[in-house]
Amino acid sequence: MIKKISLLLLLFSSLLAKAQLQNLRGIVIANDEVEGIHVLNKSSVKYTVTDTDGSFVIKVKAKDTLVFSGLKYKIKEVLVTYKTISEGNLRVFLEEKVNELDEVVVGKVLTGNIGSDIGNVELKEEVNFYDLGIPGYTGKPKTIEERKLADADGGGPIYTGLGVNFHKLLNRISGRTKRLRAQVELSEKDKCMKRMREFYSESLFKNIEFTEAQKADYFYFCMDDLKFKNICEQNDPSEVIPFLKEKLSTYQQNLNSDKN
Repeated sequence: MIKKISLLLLLFSSLLAKAQLQNLRGIVIANDEVEGIHVLNKSSVKYTVTDTDGSFVIKVKAKDTLVFSGLKYKIKEVLVTYKTISEGNLRVFLEEKVNELDEVVVGKVLTGNIGSDIGNVELKEEVNFYDLGIPGYTGKPKTIEERKLADADGGGPIYTGLGVNFHKLLNRISGRTKRLRAQVELSEKDKCMKRMREFYSESLFKNIEFTEAQKADYFYFCMDDLKFKNICEQNDPSEVIPFLKEKLSTYQQNLNSDKN
């Protein structure tokens, strides 16, 4: 009798251990960027995001379902088995979303007769996605930072049919969206600063002996000013020039004080 009770207790302990959440390490593999892929344990309501190399750690138990999602990839669900937990490592391959397009004719057939062909050609604006019947973005190409932000914060919080946009929600909860917004803003300020430097450097440093390193450092010094972004974006010389001269005077004073 005692042996039976001991056996039952051992079996119960084994089942209890298997039901407890454990850390599972894994890696996401794809043909494109794998940073920021969301890994959601929808059975135990746990989540995480992948690192730059696609690696992740998430708490799981046997028979949990993991959902992997990213805007450029097809959603993939993976069932956690006892074997997965015992091995302690999971490799997940994601497949890119591909827009399948029917064959389209994008221009008129030319005859070789210049006079006839010129009459048949309709001159218009530069060809964009909409000219080809393809919905898409026709404006200025986005930077890497802007594309990452669009991927992290794209779409509304609720999908049609009352589905929740977990990708957007989890990015905001984890702080990734806020971090990417800051990166986009810094990138925009940096580009604006470089345009300002290219346009005003010659006249600004005409009578000042600065090394190239000091010139670069000066403009980054300007960029740290809270007024910089607004002044740089407006690009009004009546505001830019006084601002640059004021910052130059302060920068020179700082250099002199460092020497002393």
